[in-house]
Amino acid sequence: LPRKTARLPRFLTESEVSELLDRGGPAQSPFRERDRAILELLYSSGLRRSELAALNVGDVDFVSGFVRVLGKGSRERLVPVGATALSRLREYLRQRGPTSARGESPLFVNARGRRLTDHGVAFLLKGWLKRAGWLKPVTPHSLRHSFATHLLNSGCDLRSVQEMLGHKSLATTQIYTHVSLEKLKEVYSRSHPRGRQTP
Repeated sequence: LPRKTARLPRFLTESEVSELLDRGGPAQSPFRERDRAILELLYSSGLRRSELAALNVGDVDFVSGFVRVLGKGSRERLVPVGATALSRLREYLRQRGPTSARGESPLFVNARGRRLTDHGVAFLLKGWLKRAGWLKPVTPHSLRHSFATHLLNSGCDLRSVQEMLGHKSLATTQIYTHVSLEKLKEVYSRSHPRGRQTP
């Protein structure tokens, strides 16, 4: 049987991510701060949507800048979170008020004050895209792919990206080393003695 080729993950450029995160619903929307915090956190940490939905308030350490994540196979890991995402989270928590979730303290809640589901995360992203007039397909996983691709393009080592993504196998992470042909061409042109264009 012919060997299946690994599908290259879809990702956004850095400028596309910035544009997407700066757009969104009307300022008076009660969910604007929540949705913005979710999108910032997805891109800042590379979490799966199920991992994000399972977060509790206590999982975010605002002092150290890490979030505790329970990933696939109940494997726990600590993932760094950027200053912008932490700032969005603080603002969201300040505005949201009490929740109606019993016996737990979910980080992200729905209109009824209950834990947001992973399907809810995908749904709110669709709404954000629609309000922003965004035409390019984007899913929560696209932001995870973008997170990994941008880190590797900026020189982050593969093992660190594997740890942050919660991949059991390094081979799973290695697919991200093949996604940016533009970056590959740029490195080649800069490094190869005959790679530079001549006038």
